[in-house]
Amino acid sequence: MPGFAERVAAVGGSPVRDILAVTSRPEVVNFAGGLPAPELFDTEGIAAAYRDVLAESAGRALQYATTEGEPVLRAALAARYGARGLATGADGVLVTTGSQQALSLLATALLEPGDVVLVEDPCYLAALQAFRFAGARVVAVPGDAHGVDPVALEESVVRHRPKLFYTVPTFQNPTGRTLPAERRAAVASVAARRGLWIVEDDPYGELRFEGDRVPWIASYPGAEDRTALLGSFSKVMAPGMRLGWLRAPAGLRRACAVAKQAADLHTPTVNQLAAARYLADRDLDAHVVRVADAYRERRDTMLAGLAEALPAGSTWNRPEGGMFLWARLPSSHDTTALLPRVVARDVAYVPGAPFYAGEPDRSTLRLCFVTQTPEEIREGLRRLGVGLRG
Repeated sequence: MPGFAERVAAVGGSPVRDILAVTSRPEVVNFAGGLPAPELFDTEGIAAAYRDVLAESAGRALQYATTEGEPVLRAALAARYGARGLATGADGVLVTTGSQQALSLLATALLEPGDVVLVEDPCYLAALQAFRFAGARVVAVPGDAHGVDPVALEESVVRHRPKLFYTVPTFQNPTGRTLPAERRAAVASVAARRGLWIVEDDPYGELRFEGDRVPWIASYPGAEDRTALLGSFSKVMAPGMRLGWLRAPAGLRRACAVAKQAADLHTPTVNQLAAARYLADRDLDAHVVRVADAYRERRDTMLAGLAEALPAGSTWNRPEGGMFLWARLPSSHDTTALLPRVVARDVAYVPGAPFYAGEPDRSTLRLCFVTQTPEEIREGLRRLGVGLRG
């Protein structure tokens, strides 16, 4: 039989998904996944939205739809951007099957094999997959605890002549850090001067626990005509609905729509209409506040127990929102090598190494603090400490 495409062997699977397969037993305290807490889903509200849609317009809900997305949902998404200071028309939004599909569509629309993509260091793992699957050469841009260094970004643009720069500027996956406003403005300026697409991924931005909201890079001068801004309902409504979207300039949006036609024709109509109905009948913002309050308590619980769980000399950050925090053990520790004995204690994390496009820091790890209750977090940290001590 003919063999598989070279890209399949070259890219491989996701280490995070592989870890989740190993740690799916109910007794495992799983800090590895990026899973929202299921007990916080507005199950009744979402169920009511589906019931109403199917009762009132089943023929439409169960039928094929346009590739760009249901107009009522696109209008609602545009209105949410407008309410936060980013003027957007309904036609400026393309609905996707999760924001992960938006990444894949952008890679299809923008990248030829061998093109360079600049990313943060470390970077969201599934974005690395999407870009490498498109045959791109992924180059990490140096940064610090506050995110990418705009000076290093400009130097990388001059040196590598990339097609795009990918960033998760708010509560980044995996580090939880947030790019300050002045750096966002500088990134927009670099892109405008040097001719660069910005892919701004924002799945976690609404999950803020403290501090002031920082405007999207897309809102800064110079970024307006060159930014694809990605959003998702996965972290604020329900990931199983697989609803994301892409806000982009018209030409890029049309190119992504053509790519989507080839991928799946359109995102499921019933899910789109149910989400639009939920937005019309319920207060999503109030629900997000309740979720963020619970997540804040869970973050604080994890922060309170890390000193005892991690080896002496470890460091970690304090994210202002989102789902993750990033820890660095003393340099003699390899978190990939340590993982099996930690899993043997029925607890799991994600080693940091796979998140690096360049040379990895093998002493790092990502911890998700939202999926477990505070009691489970405390027990998980106890097990983690035992496992790391051997």
